[in-house]
Amino acid sequence: MKMASEVPSTPGRGWRLPSSNLSLPEVHGSIAIPHGAGFWRKMFAFAGPGYLVAVGYMDPGNWATDLAGGARYGYTLLSVIMISNLMAILLQALSARLGIASGRDLAQACRDSYSRPVTIVLWLLCEIAIAACDLAEVIGAAIALNLLFGLPLIWGVCLTALDVLIVLFLQHRGFRYVEALVIALIALIAGSFAIELWLAGPTLGGVAVGFIPRTEILRDPSMLYIAIGILGATVMPHNLYLHSSIVQTRKYSDNAEGQREAIRFASIDSAVALMFALFINAAILIMAAAVFHGTGHQDVAEIGDAYQLLSPLLGTTMASILFAGALLCSGQNATLTGTLAGQIVMEGFINLRLRPWLRRLITRLIAIVPAIIVIAIYGDRGTGPLIILSQVVLSLQLPFAVFPLVMFTSDPHKMGEFANTLWVKILAYTVAVIIAALNIYMLYQIFAGL
Repeated sequence: MKMASEVPSTPGRGWRLPSSNLSLPEVHGSIAIPHGAGFWRKMFAFAGPGYLVAVGYMDPGNWATDLAGGARYGYTLLSVIMISNLMAILLQALSARLGIASGRDLAQACRDSYSRPVTIVLWLLCEIAIAACDLAEVIGAAIALNLLFGLPLIWGVCLTALDVLIVLFLQHRGFRYVEALVIALIALIAGSFAIELWLAGPTLGGVAVGFIPRTEILRDPSMLYIAIGILGATVMPHNLYLHSSIVQTRKYSDNAEGQREAIRFASIDSAVALMFALFINAAILIMAAAVFHGTGHQDVAEIGDAYQLLSPLLGTTMASILFAGALLCSGQNATLTGTLAGQIVMEGFINLRLRPWLRRLITRLIAIVPAIIVIAIYGDRGTGPLIILSQVVLSLQLPFAVFPLVMFTSDPHKMGEFANTLWVKILAYTVAVIIAALNIYMLYQIFAGL
């Protein structure tokens, strides 16, 4: 059995040093897996980490990019959401495979494979990505509090620091409580947007056509910019570090058979959870396309503007209330998982261990301070473009997380029998190259002024 206090075995000899530190040690191996149970009981035991990962794919950054894409270009960018989600399913499955088979999260794997200078650079890049992600999350939650209760944005941003206390309290009770809260909030978000779609009454034919990729996305610089933002908001680099760690909260058998079973159930868990994210992201864009596109409101990009316009355009105040309530759930969910990701990255890359409350407070302050500065300088009207910009920053950082992940999981010297098969390796490298190429092309378009 794999116990919380044990050091996981290493399947291959490709790591420079054995992993001597557990990832998230306070909850490592804390959730028992029933032996001899049927498929559904085991599936329930493994279910949870995928949903913590999925909230990063439906955070306020997604809202901003999906709203802008739907309002400006109708259903066209639905294909980008679908392709991005399929990429996410593959990459998160690889992330889970790395954590289970090697006993390392992605940050620890980088530390055990690369030189100290390279590790420090990767850590700093990841911290920038987490700060950009948190900027979108705390601003989104603050906007929701402002829309629902009239709370000033700066006070709303400061209140997001309370997520440190929430995570500490729930994790002390057991990691299952963290997962239960996240899943409950996801259910509320999904229910809210199911009602929003019913109220918006989108054209089903237009929705179906929107899932077909079009070359005009690459030819139009403005559309490409939003598309890259959607990609950055969907495939999030810190989620790869997060998933490779939290799958190790399950106490599966530390042998080839137990690891193989854990990889299978973890992959199913994340795939199902990410399909919920696909529904929510598509629902936001579809709603924006049905309500704003072609009605004289194509320039809607601010979340606050969307909130103000939904009620008069759909003829009911419930539309705006549901929208803001779902946004609040989304922002709070994302800050919970972002705090965990910050801990994993700091401990994994530089092996810096602080008291849990101090470590999480530092992670949260990294997001709160820039958010306060942004609001003080730009005010309410500047939040939308900055959220979209933060998602582009995330996309630019993606290759620095994706390529190491694909390289590690494809190396039989590191992964042993759990290394990627040839077709998975080809597909994974193709996804990594496409992500890098799209980012280079986007930068060319921006700086060439096309």
